[in-house]
Amino acid sequence: MTMPINSTAKVALIRLFTLFTISCLLSFQLNAKPLDNIQRAIFAGGCFWCMEPPFDALEGVISTTSGYIGGQVKNPTYKQVSSGTTGHTEALEIVYNPDKISYQQLLSTFWLNIDPVDRGGQFCDRGSQYRSEIFYTTNQQYQQATQSKLQLDARDVLPAPVHTPISPATEFFPAEAYHQNYYQRNPKRYQFYSWNCGRKQRLLQLWGKTYD
Repeated sequence: MTMPINSTAKVALIRLFTLFTISCLLSFQLNAKPLDNIQRAIFAGGCFWCMEPPFDALEGVISTTSGYIGGQVKNPTYKQVSSGTTGHTEALEIVYNPDKISYQQLLSTFWLNIDPVDRGGQFCDRGSQYRSEIFYTTNQQYQQATQSKLQLDARDVLPAPVHTPISPATEFFPAEAYHQNYYQRNPKRYQFYSWNCGRKQRLLQLWGKTYD
């Protein structure tokens, strides 16, 4: 037979459980290793749906966020940006751990997933809102991006000089939720768009391979 627990005892048990839970959480926070050395990279390479997969696959990349950068309107919507009137371009913000992956490695992945000689957009997406561009967040990134661009030109493997500009990062605005991880949530639509836009075909022509 179970003895009933009076209200005073119940309150005492609840308080004891609460103190135990708080103690466990504090212990976890104190023992957790802080991620102090986290950096950002921002690349524009046409449709941001197609820029997420190759970077998500890299070890050391913590997160990717599709969004807009480089324009004059605060908190722009997809409709505004896609009209080509705000000055923004679709871009990808990459949060990464430089202890596991370098900015130079991110640059290499970037080049292999864009058409750097296209001056009018990327693949089937035309207009400045789909331009390729590197947005640096530190002076070191600027130097590395500039050197990488010069080295790519010097290799003379492209049909024309590299056009992709290198610019200081302005405020980055995350895109609407339905754009995030689009290739994972809508794989068939993503594959249909990627192929019919000519992205894969052009990347094969330029680099001899594609990410997927």
